Amino acid sequence: MQLFLIILAVLAVIIILMYNSLIGKKNQVENIFAGVDAVLKKRFDLIPNLVASVSQYMEHEKSILEKVTDLRSQAMKPNISDEQKISLDAKLTSALGAINIAMEAYPDLKANENVMHLQRSLNEIEEQISAARRAYNQAVTDLNNAIEMFPTNLVAGWMSLQRRAVFEITTTERQNVNVGSLFNQ
Repeated sequence: MQLFLIILAVLAVIIILMYNSLIGKKNQVENIFAGVDAVLKKRFDLIPNLVASVSQYMEHEKSILEKVTDLRSQAMKPNISDEQKISLDAKLTSALGAINIAMEAYPDLKANENVMHLQRSLNEIEEQISAARRAYNQAVTDLNNAIEMFPTNLVAGWMSLQRRAVFEITTTERQNVNVGSLFNQ
């Protein structure tokens, strides 16, 4: 009788340990998925804002440069009066001053630097998403193994735990991101 009670107690402890292990794995999957979700939200929130700010600056820089180029080409035309040259020169000086002021106020704020920053930000977020997906897939694999392997599969069946799907790359994710299309929004 005493041996029977010892065996029953050992089985109860094993079942409790398996149950707690499965609950821990299930909660870990849910926690890591919340992390994946947070990184994806970061991408959805950050990337359009970065693109908008870079695009805004590039448009500003483009318009100043186009204005300078246009004024210069007007000033280089043959047969324009001296008054027109003076007027164009004043406008050109003003436009060049605007470029100098912008560059003095923001010495590192150049279109190529903004584009490089956008690329670094995109890369960083994609790496964070990739790392979060790897962590999630590992946690899901651990849970799925526990659900399918004997003897934890008996407890998992009793708990009605189901296999979880891992993150897989879709066909659209296999394609390169068209950052140019983001600028045209």
